[in-house]
This record gives sequence, C-alpha cells and structure tokens, in this order.
Amino acid sequence: MRKIICLLAFCFSSTLIAQSPSSVDIYTYKKGDPNGTGKWYMEREIAYVMGFQGISWLERSERDKEENTAKLLQHINLTSGDVIADIGAGSGYHVFKMSSIAKDVFVYAVDIQDEMLAEMNERIKENSIDNVALVKGSEKSVNLPENSVDKILMVDVYHEFSYPIEMLASIKSALRADGKIYLIEYRAEDPSVPIKEVHKMSEKQAVKEFEAAGFTLEKNKENLPWQHCMVFVKS
Repeated sequence: MRKIICLLAFCFSSTLIAQSPSSVDIYTYKKGDPNGTGKWYMEREIAYVMGFQGISWLERSERDKEENTAKLLQHINLTSGDVIADIGAGSGYHVFKMSSIAKDVFVYAVDIQDEMLAEMNERIKENSIDNVALVKGSEKSVNLPENSVDKILMVDVYHEFSYPIEMLASIKSALRADGKIYLIEYRAEDPSVPIKEVHKMSEKQAVKEFEAAGFTLEKNKENLPWQHCMVFVKS
C-alpha cells in the first residue's frame, strides 16, 4: 500500500446533502443544560464539540482502564482488507491502535479541527505510518467517497454533531451496503458514569435518531465499563 501521510479533503458530489424542509425545521432552539448548545434534535440537546485543548484528556494514561479500549477493538473485529473510518478522530487515540492491528487495514481519520489533524499528522510522519489517511470533515459531511468504507467508528462524538441529520446521511453514503457503524457513547442510563449529562446518550435515544436516518440496531455490546457499544447497519 502506497504511503499516504498528507491531509486529504475529498469533495464528492455524492456526499453533498440536499436539505429538505423537514431536515431544516426539525432542529429547535431553547435553553437547556449549561454545557449544551441550546440546539435540540429529537428532544436531545446537542453538546458543544470538545476543542483541541482537550487532547491531554483524550490521551490520558488511565483511559485504557476506564474505557477498556482493548475490548472495544475486539468488538470492531478488524479483519484483513477492512477500510474503517474514525469519525471525530481527535488526536488519533483509536486511529493508531486500529492501524497497527494489521498492515492491510486502512483507516480514514476524519476530524473538523485543523489542530487535531496536525497532531495526527505528526505521529504519521514520526512513525512512517502508511495505512492512515487524514480527512478534514465539515459540520455536515464526513467528506468520504461514496460506498468506500466497511466500518465506521464514532467514539463519544455523535452527540456533538451540530447537524446529525446531514452527518448521518453523509455517513450512510460512505458506508458500503453490508457495512457497520460502531457507535460508542457514555451510558445516559447509568448515573454512576462520571460524565456530564449532555455528553451521554441512552440506547433508546440513539435508536430513535439512527432509525430516522435509515439504520437498524443490530446489537448493543454492553460490556464496556462506561459506554454503550451500539452496532448499527443499514435498514
């Protein structure tokens, strides 16, 4: 596989999302959680995006234990030839773990923040990694080619999407017919999970939103310490 270390910004007409009146009108605005944006979708307040200033928290030494990352990666079951996209990849915490599982696994690392992409690019250059491509997404698109990805990983990021309707449409376009989405979110049903409420999601809420976008919950692997691992497929 040829070395790909540069920032890719795909612009494919197939991923452009046409806004219907329903996709515009369904977002509402009202006061809510102090940590929320005041923008609501399907009775859920959208959270603020974690900025690049949070890199140290993303890379904290205790994260493996708190989230059991090894177990999560087992759930994804990466196999030879898989193409996976980490949406909201941040500093690349999961990206580089996945890219090292097998040389013929290819990872798209998608993020909207230049600082996060720069952080990952430094690691790519320093370690001569040739199976990771950086992609700058937008608030409404993952900017990936149509029908290009076998698996999509979203770790504690979906609840921060400013435009979940448009983003799920973009993701659906990029995902192959038999592809899977691995939605990782802190469990809202569990008050013992030490995360702000607006940064949690319940299985019920996730299913409601993903079903509206044309996905079906295949299973929820409920053996991570703090998070849901919900696996969605195209309906």
